[in-house]
Amino acid sequence: MADVNDLEPYLETFDSATGYLDWAAFGPLSPAVRAEMLADAELLGSGRRSSIDLVTARVTEARGLVAGVLGCAPEEVVLQPSTTHGLFHTMQGLTGTVVVSAQDFPSLRVTARRAQDARGLLSVREIDPIDGIVTVDAVAAALDDDVTAVGVSLVDFRTGALADLAALRELIGDRLLIVDAIQGFGVTEADWAAADVVCANGYKWLRAGRGTGFARFSDRARERIEPVLSGISGMQGDATTPGVPAPLVTAAAYQVAPTDPLAAGRLAAALREMTDAGIPAIAQELRARARDVMDLADRYAVPVLTPRDRHAGIVTLQPAAHDAAALAAALANHGVTVTARGATIRVSPHVGTGADSLRLLGDALAEVAATRVVIDAAPGALALSEADIVPAPPALADAVGSDTAN
Repeated sequence: MADVNDLEPYLETFDSATGYLDWAAFGPLSPAVRAEMLADAELLGSGRRSSIDLVTARVTEARGLVAGVLGCAPEEVVLQPSTTHGLFHTMQGLTGTVVVSAQDFPSLRVTARRAQDARGLLSVREIDPIDGIVTVDAVAAALDDDVTAVGVSLVDFRTGALADLAALRELIGDRLLIVDAIQGFGVTEADWAAADVVCANGYKWLRAGRGTGFARFSDRARERIEPVLSGISGMQGDATTPGVPAPLVTAAAYQVAPTDPLAAGRLAAALREMTDAGIPAIAQELRARARDVMDLADRYAVPVLTPRDRHAGIVTLQPAAHDAAALAAALANHGVTVTARGATIRVSPHVGTGADSLRLLGDALAEVAATRVVIDAAPGALALSEADIVPAPPALADAVGSDTAN
């Protein structure tokens, strides 16, 4: 079992503001990433070939680190400006029918529809699973002989539900499994070997900033996905080669233009931090932080949409309709940063989220719970006492460290 004590150096690198619980939307850059970016910028400003080559080598380093996490060869990895870029390369090169969720993040379903409209070689079959959570049963109902691929998010952006890649792999057989992994890469353990294509980005949980996307194309994926968007960086030969050269045989074929070495440097720095800390330990601690949020929601009777048995770092609250606006306002007033969408509130802590941030979350939940009691209490009804609406139980505060910045 992973030892949280081994995480201490990593936990000390979290210096974002107290109350920041929106890592599923954006991860404030880590100190190491900021330092790497500044150092590489200085090297690129020198005009010395040796310095430029040194920064350019970050691309190879980042690809190797991604491959290490995915358990594949570096030749199967290509850096991309975003998750969506990798998915565009994937969908544009597919033929047959791809199954995606109608409620999934647009990166999957929009790139699939664009490919269908652009080339006419791909058909999109959308499923509409209960609560938007893609299950094996939901996919099974959509399969037939026309289906050549299934696209799924590793972690659902709305509910935080964790997909079962191994079960999906077993279900779909020889079809391609395409995974949008941005909400789980590096912070949850996954059966990466089950996927043929993995696309993600480092600007959330990895704390690497935007522009740090990447994609993995397995041997089987490269055999079946035509690199129709292959550009100058994805072709055989060089700039002096006449005509239109054939695409490379590696994952680099799915690339339009050269990679930004500054982005690659940020991604490499973030991955070094994460792999040094150990992804199993990070995954275990992140699940514990998510459970802390669930415990607070339970304490103040706020329903949790996120599956209790399969989750990573996202916890989606689904308050009663008359509480949703009040809770969103209370969270903002208490300095808690989350994502509010309609009737749901997505809370996403990281392993460095400490007691101070959870206490602010508890304060906001307690405020709304107290108001609810005053409004709903009827003569003779059992109302909550003052002790019932204190922000966070001492056991919770003792279980996590304090935030390092105010």
